[in-house]
Amino acid sequence: MTLEILGITVLGMFLFGYIIVASIDFGAGFFNAFSTVTGKQHILTKVIQRYLSPVWEVTNVFLVFFFVGIVGFFPKTAFYFGSTLLVPASIAIVLLAIRGSYYAFSTYGGLKHKRYTILYGLTGLFIPASLSIVLTISEGGFVRMEEKRPVLDFWSLFTSPLSWSIVVLSLTAVLYISAVFLTWYAHKAKDEEATNLLRKYALIWAGPAIITAAGIIVEMRTHNPEHFKGLISLWWLFALSVIFFAGSVYFIWKRQAYGLAFWLMVGQFTFAFLAYGISHYPYLMYPYLTIYDSFTNESMAIALVIAFVAGLGLLLPSLYLLLKLFLFNKEYVQGKRDDHA
Repeated sequence: MTLEILGITVLGMFLFGYIIVASIDFGAGFFNAFSTVTGKQHILTKVIQRYLSPVWEVTNVFLVFFFVGIVGFFPKTAFYFGSTLLVPASIAIVLLAIRGSYYAFSTYGGLKHKRYTILYGLTGLFIPASLSIVLTISEGGFVRMEEKRPVLDFWSLFTSPLSWSIVVLSLTAVLYISAVFLTWYAHKAKDEEATNLLRKYALIWAGPAIITAAGIIVEMRTHNPEHFKGLISLWWLFALSVIFFAGSVYFIWKRQAYGLAFWLMVGQFTFAFLAYGISHYPYLMYPYLTIYDSFTNESMAIALVIAFVAGLGLLLPSLYLLLKLFLFNKEYVQGKRDDHA
């Protein structure tokens, strides 16, 4: 394995970790806001607050690692993505700041107004939508070189079916991932009413999540034929993803093994993520940037790999302790303890 592949693999692990953890967090905020609007906050709010309280501060650790790593391993990404993503990235940063500020004030300052709860929930949809633009741009066709500088064609971006397909997938995936996990979490809390409602949400968003994922492959056929051929060659990974998806939905439908259903769902997205990443190789941005012509020097690469592996070695045990001491602690999950991380 070359250093380039090792570097992008390490970054992929952090990115996938962020996708799962952040999706649960974003979806939880949205479901909390939705329950407030529909008058069902008495069913969901307590369960969701018990989940968000210990984890909201660590969600973005994965994202920070990824962005530091992508620039460290592949310095040219700052040139190609930096200017083109100035607007969407700035929007995402503002939304993340609003989200973090709201939760800090609501947890420690007693801010409970309905409109702020709704704003917090909506950021859970707008943030993944704005971040998903990175994937769209990486497929090529939206950036042109003017005087040797990359310029984003906003008109092409906002009128592209592929762009909107990826945005819709980001929204449906967030809601599906979050609903599946929270169903398991509410079941662990022995809150039958919340479990039934979240189970309903999981089943509702399962179909749109898998349909929009398939829709992106269809759109890729005309937008980026090279990437499409790579995706088709990895059909067996998508087949495994569909099998895991079917298993997850089956257990949720049967009201059985919610924990297993969640891990099957993680497996579903793992195989899909692998298929996308492998088929995208070696490009970071079609057709201008690959992992080979933008890689850092060998000494820096080795230092970064060591640092990121060490970081992962600290982060995973920390998350395990967080799960053990808070999220799945019998007294805490059932609301018998009010600890805050």
